[in-house]
Amino acid sequence: MSLKGKRILIAKPGLDGHDVGAKVIALALRDAGADVIYTGLRKSAEYIAKVAVDEDVDVVGLSMLSGSHLELVNETMRCLKEYDAGDIKIFVGGTIPEKDREALLNAGVCGVYTSEMPLEDVLRDIERQLQ
Repeated sequence: MSLKGKRILIAKPGLDGHDVGAKVIALALRDAGADVIYTGLRKSAEYIAKVAVDEDVDVVGLSMLSGSHLELVNETMRCLKEYDAGDIKIFVGGTIPEKDREALLNAGVCGVYTSEMPLEDVLRDIERQLQ
């Protein structure tokens, strides 16, 4: 498995202050060969979209535990479109209830990953999404 040459932004939108999962996925993506940019905690959708454009990323990974994942995904997608970057893919990770996963996929995210999923499966799916 290789993500060599792929640029991936990992971001923590909203007010959630827990970032262990974001750091775990960022390190795993880096170890798989990706160039990873991590924004840190409590970033706005506007900030995330601007960094995604400035860094010319292939995909944005949003890590969320706050329960406002539907709103934050929609807001981030709206901001990316405002920057004429609506083609940048988004995946979501964190505490995502089963009932919301389909809604997120229907909203346009390319993957929904939770802590119950084996890390290798998550990386393999992200690699598949970026081919």
